[in-house]
Amino acid sequence: MSALPAPRPPQLRDPAWSGRVFWSLAGLALLWPMLVLTEFQPWVLFEKSNFKPMMKFLGDFFPPKFEAEFMALVLRETWRTVAIATTGIALALVIAIPLALISVRVLSISGLTGRMGWLPGSVRQIVRWILIVLRSVPELIWALVFVRVVGLGPTAGVLAIALTYGGMLGKVYGEILESGEPHVTTALLRNGSGRLQAFFYGLLPQNAAELTSYTVYRWECAIRSSAVLGFVGAGGLGQQMDASMKMFNGSEVATMLLMFMLLVWAADAASAWLRKSLG
Repeated sequence: MSALPAPRPPQLRDPAWSGRVFWSLAGLALLWPMLVLTEFQPWVLFEKSNFKPMMKFLGDFFPPKFEAEFMALVLRETWRTVAIATTGIALALVIAIPLALISVRVLSISGLTGRMGWLPGSVRQIVRWILIVLRSVPELIWALVFVRVVGLGPTAGVLAIALTYGGMLGKVYGEILESGEPHVTTALLRNGSGRLQAFFYGLLPQNAAELTSYTVYRWECAIRSSAVLGFVGAGGLGQQMDASMKMFNGSEVATMLLMFMLLVWAADAASAWLRKSLG
């Protein structure tokens, strides 16, 4: 009976250490020029000329302002922020859903025989370019444009969210539908079904949960964006916060920050509940 080979002693050194050290150093080498280019100098916050005004402004945060009249204003602007986000997402869906359905190859009748025809292929490509343009322009830029077109107020914020999020939703909707199982949809189209029927009975049932989950996530992001858009005059809680910051009223800013954190928490809880119920 042959003796079993002696077990090898455990390695005291990580066998992948050289690769990890190399990529860590490479990452630092790439990051350093970027930090220099962006003039990243956080230590300037602690210079005497900057530190004293900063601490004074932060000191004004306490105690927050909870007067009844001011709280009524904050609650009204908070509700307006939610309304801007929700209306913007609703308009984004009006943009995203038709463009997504046009861009999905599996719903193309001409694509059933193999290569898609030049006309539907060109239309599909144009739609994809439109989605790229919409989502490539940040909502903050759209808000600046619409503030100059329609004036200050929530309308600019709604339109900005609608365009940017319409491009985002349309792009992701198309990818979700393309990644689904195409056999049912293809069979429906081959047997004379229309595109909408193939979508509602073929693609939508198997992708509804994922589509809804992403939509709810984008609504949560839109609430955050609507507060930021207020700083450029697009209405809502952000516009009121910008006015208080310009007046160096730290107690009002603290109250609105607390309200905004509560709003984001509520939106996160609502989206988590919806995802759980859909799952």
